[in-house]
Order: sequence, then structure tokens, then C-alpha cells
Amino acid sequence: MKNYINKIINKDCVDVLTEMPCDCIDLTVTSPPYDDLRDYDDTLNWDFEQFTKTADLLYKVTKPGGIVVWVVGDKVDDGNKSLTSFKHAIYFQQIGFSVYDVIIYEKSGTGPPHKGRYFNAFEYMFVFSKGKPGVVNLLRDKPNKWAGVSTYGNVTRREKDGTLTPKGKKVINDFGVRTNIWRYNNGKGFTTKDKIAHEHPAIFPESLVEDHILSWSNKGDIVLDPFCGSGTTGKIARQLKRNFICIEINKEYCEIAATRIGDKCTQQ
Repeated sequence: MKNYINKIINKDCVDVLTEMPCDCIDLTVTSPPYDDLRDYDDTLNWDFEQFTKTADLLYKVTKPGGIVVWVVGDKVDDGNKSLTSFKHAIYFQQIGFSVYDVIIYEKSGTGPPHKGRYFNAFEYMFVFSKGKPGVVNLLRDKPNKWAGVSTYGNVTRREKDGTLTPKGKKVINDFGVRTNIWRYNNGKGFTTKDKIAHEHPAIFPESLVEDHILSWSNKGDIVLDPFCGSGTTGKIARQLKRNFICIEINKEYCEIAATRIGDKCTQQ
């Protein structure tokens, strides 16, 4: 396992995940290729069979209590949504993962709309758990309108037998747990300040990755990205004092990731 830690591996993720031991990954944060929106320089052979192989192997390598964050959307073909995201989620559930949460990644910027259809401004971020999550650090950054104000009456808790247990008054905190709609500025200059990263056609915001790593892992944990692209997951994992494993089949993207993370492609 030590041969993979804090490395960028220029191989097909199916081959690498097959070699890796069972129950070794704390958290995966990734955005897989989906549908045929991009050809990634013809280096990718991605279909539903390849997806199922990858999902099966992610279940194998994820620790009990570990999390897989799967950021995915749907293409529109002849006016029809592919629902690839739903197909992926259902398959993950069928092989043993729990769908712990479904978070919406709301984008500040969108591409041009299809004729007769609203602007598409979101993707799904499925949070899959292998059993009960081992780490849950909910982000509390939603400003409370009534911060600092005491509740009017006593807070009570409804017990199993129907009775109410008084819990006293409560002072409202400055910030509460955020909702499951996360908004990020996206696009050149917002997703990342690393100019070289924009040589990759589909990068996701550094802050998005940071929020998931903070939510579902602790310092020293191992964070995996089997489709690491420009290396955002590895870069943020290192900054947050996590270990990382980045896998990328495209050599050019692997080298971009190495520049951003400050490492080298150590396996070919």
C-alpha cells in the first residue's frame, strides 16, 4: 500500500484498484467521466461496464465507514435526459453502499441553454457510505438570522413514549449547519487560480473538494481520486494534511496534476 500513498499514478484506475488491498481508503472524492460529453484526447474507454467495474472496486477498497463522493451530471440527447447520475447511484446502492446524502452542486455560471429548456446550473454530489460513516464533520457556516437570541420558551424533546422532556432555553448560534445545496463560483479564475489547471476541460472547484474532505475525513486519512484529471483532490488533500492517491490514465493531465500538487508521476 505504501507504494501508492501520496503518488500520482498514470494508469487505468481499474488496473490500480484491482491491485490495491481491501478496506484501505477512508474517502474518495471524484468526478468520473459520464456519457460522451468529452473525449479526453481519446484516452478513455468509458461505458457502463467500465463504470460497474470501477464501482465494484471502490466498494472493495473503501474502509468500513468510508465515504465515496461521486460528482456527476446528465447529458441531454435529442431532448432527453440520460439519467446517468441516477443509474450510477442505484448501482452503488445495489452493491452495498448506502446513499448517505445527495448534495446539489449549484454553479454560479452556466453554459448556453438548450432551446426551450431552463439553464442547467447544477450537478449531483452523491455521498455513498460503506456502512455507518466513520467521520461526519458537518460544516456550520450558514448564518442564523436570530443569532444570539434566546428561544421564547423551553426547548423540549419528544420521547419514544410520547412524553416531552424539557431541555431548557437555547441561545441561537451565530452559524448553523448548511443545507444540502452547495453553491460555488465556477469557471476560469474561480474554480482555481492555477492557470495550468485550465488545460483540463472539466475541473471542479477547489472549495468543493475542500468542503467534502473536511466533512468526511480527518487529518492523516487517505483520500483517493481514481479520475484525478488536473489533480484538484490531491492538491487539497495535501493542503489539509491528508494523504492522497491520484490515478489518471491521461499522461498529459497527470503531468498537470504533478505540477499543481508538487509531485511526480511515479508509476507509468
